[in-house]
Amino acid sequence: MMSDNASNPAICPHLSELIALRARVQAWPPPLRARAGLNGLASSPFRGRGMEFAETRMYTRGDDVRHVDWRVTARTGKLHTKVFHAERERMTLLIADTSPGLFFATRGCYKSVQAARAAAMVAWAAQRSGDRIGILRGSLSEPPLVPSAGVRGVLRVLDAAARWYAQPPADDAGLAAAFTAAARLLRPGARVIALLEAHALLAVADAQLAGLAAHHEVLVVLLTDPIETAPPPIVVPVQVGDVCARLNLTVAAERARWQRSFAGTLSTARARLGRYGIRSDVLATTDAAESLLPLLLADVR
Repeated sequence: MMSDNASNPAICPHLSELIALRARVQAWPPPLRARAGLNGLASSPFRGRGMEFAETRMYTRGDDVRHVDWRVTARTGKLHTKVFHAERERMTLLIADTSPGLFFATRGCYKSVQAARAAAMVAWAAQRSGDRIGILRGSLSEPPLVPSAGVRGVLRVLDAAARWYAQPPADDAGLAAAFTAAARLLRPGARVIALLEAHALLAVADAQLAGLAAHHEVLVVLLTDPIETAPPPIVVPVQVGDVCARLNLTVAAERARWQRSFAGTLSTARARLGRYGIRSDVLATTDAAESLLPLLLADVR
């Protein structure tokens, strides 16, 4: 395990590095925009009529009859229709796992640093797509960072990620609390991206996963370390509470059992997410953070 050193960017995320990751997102080809008089497939900055209610007014010829406000019509005796705001900004919300297990690595960088880099990739990709971006963690004392648009919104998210992943927060309340907070904040049609360890997902109830997947686009990034999926033949000191032991991974049977344990947790988590139609991807501590871009900017042509 790496020694603790706040000046080491592999151990403690640096805000300057998270800001600099914008260049990697911008390096992707710009999305095509729909223009009048042009035919063919292109992504549009407008996402169609949103479901956010604006007002009720008198019905006029040409209004969609599906939007008639029957309660007001019955009360006034005159035909009224509902008006909705056009949705031009999608909400992208990051759910950050800040449990102590993320502050660990054997190669590459700490899982916590990789989570911060992944958060930066998500935030810059969301800003590029015109989304509002926010972030939250399981905490009983720190409220969620409400999604906001533009570079300023991204910088607020990066500052939070850099703080949370500098060291384990003392008030971490777990992923279940984070998912509960997300359900209160989100509106239908939002995009939710969770950064977490596979075993931490055990704390999240099936009802929470199903509820999010029913109303939102959900992506889960599972953070891993190479020793979990491909352990080397070494002797590993282990401490559980006050009990210290040595795990002999030079023995093939022990190494295989270790690998089955971690790989099984990972595959079980992905299968569970898949049952609810939730996409998942694995990000190891040795991977480049920009490997997430194909998922985050899948509509870019």
